[in-house]
Amino acid sequence: MSATSDGKALRRAFGCFPSGVTAICGLRDGLAVGMAASAFTSASLDPPLVSLCVQNSSTTWPKLRELARLGISVLAEDHADACLQLSGKAEDRFVGIEWSASTEGAVFMEHATAWLDCSVEREVPAGDHTMVILRIHRFLADPAVAPLVFHASRFRRLVAVEPVPPAGQA
Repeated sequence: MSATSDGKALRRAFGCFPSGVTAICGLRDGLAVGMAASAFTSASLDPPLVSLCVQNSSTTWPKLRELARLGISVLAEDHADACLQLSGKAEDRFVGIEWSASTEGAVFMEHATAWLDCSVEREVPAGDHTMVILRIHRFLADPAVAPLVFHASRFRRLVAVEPVPPAGQA
């Protein structure tokens, strides 16, 4: 076992858990602002909440946190390039990316597998990250669209596997 002080080894251990990838986006002064995040999860059905973790060093989160509405797009398996673009340092991360905005200012990536129209409920300090709790106001989902998966620092695709019945059952 590695010591938790070994940050690279701990990052590799965290990478053993596959996750979906989301785009968190909104309109600020009429321009789309956004970032990609893989530390995202459902939190509650009642009230409808999701959470994400954002690095404290993020320069994009301060621009997003103050917006009335944020769009969370669960990225589809063909969004790898868009995800890398949203993760980059480029000033305009949306060049060549198809997106739309709600009247409230949430920005959504086209062709995603799910879209959540959210507002910030609260933030909780968590070491070098901040856990953000978001309230869902509206949503749309298309489970037929395969999600983008991040595992071991690489994008992956899901493969459907038919369950094998236990011996003696058919």
